[in-house]
Amino acid sequence: MRFEGSYCALVAPFDSEGRLDEDAYRDLIRRQVKGGSAGLVPCGSTGEAATLLREEHRRAIEICCEETRGEVPVIAGVGTNATWRAVEAAREAESLGADALLVLLPYYNKPTQEGLYLHLRAVARETRLPVVVYNIPGRTAVNLAPATLARLAKDCPNVAALKDAAGSLDQTSETLRLCGPRLTVLSGDDSLTLPMMSVGARGVVSVLANVAPKETAALVSLFLKGETRKAAALHARLYPLMKALFVETNPIPVKAALAMMGLCRPEPRLPLTPLSADARPVLRKALKDLRLI
Repeated sequence: MRFEGSYCALVAPFDSEGRLDEDAYRDLIRRQVKGGSAGLVPCGSTGEAATLLREEHRRAIEICCEETRGEVPVIAGVGTNATWRAVEAAREAESLGADALLVLLPYYNKPTQEGLYLHLRAVARETRLPVVVYNIPGRTAVNLAPATLARLAKDCPNVAALKDAAGSLDQTSETLRLCGPRLTVLSGDDSLTLPMMSVGARGVVSVLANVAPKETAALVSLFLKGETRKAAALHARLYPLMKALFVETNPIPVKAALAMMGLCRPEPRLPLTPLSADARPVLRKALKDLRLI
């Protein structure tokens, strides 16, 4: 499986009763396929995986696989802070038809580098699917060192990519230097997609794509085709929206944006709360400037 392009980190829409809104979710998935996203990533941070019931988690992956109909790959999120649960979730995602797995580093426990290596190795060895490691220290309180990832990629051939949300171009560069062509790096921060691609990343797992799938896909495509000036100009145009989508904790703003566009309800699940009144004008202006509302 080739990891390249814009992969949408899907939101999980809820209905007025707080349940997974399957109809809205299917509509969002079809919009992503039509909009040119290279793949879909359900049950990640943006999909509020930490607060989904097990059955909701299963249904989110199952519906995503059904609606894509094999047109684009589904990279199912299986992140948790218990290794046995991550292994169990990986097996289930594979049985549901996922094409790859997004494996979050364990949060809260704060394992050592050896613990991170053993956790990821345990998951990788229990599946035939490609594994995308998800490093986001701001949420997990641990950072996967490039040397640890290089060791893992060497020992587990199906560890194929990294969603890099560490926020450090130095670390990205070191990861690429140590891992070489056997591991693909995807940006985990929309505003850093273009800078990260300049040092060797091949795309993004994107929050922005929920709102602007065509534009996000075009940004990555332009850079990969060598049209760097056009890519930079598009980055500059999208940048205010990229920042507005993180004016509060993700996915609070992106769900509010989708609600402004009439695509789903805005409410996240507690402990997250709806977008504050003070932040709404900033987000609305960014959407209007791009003619998305």
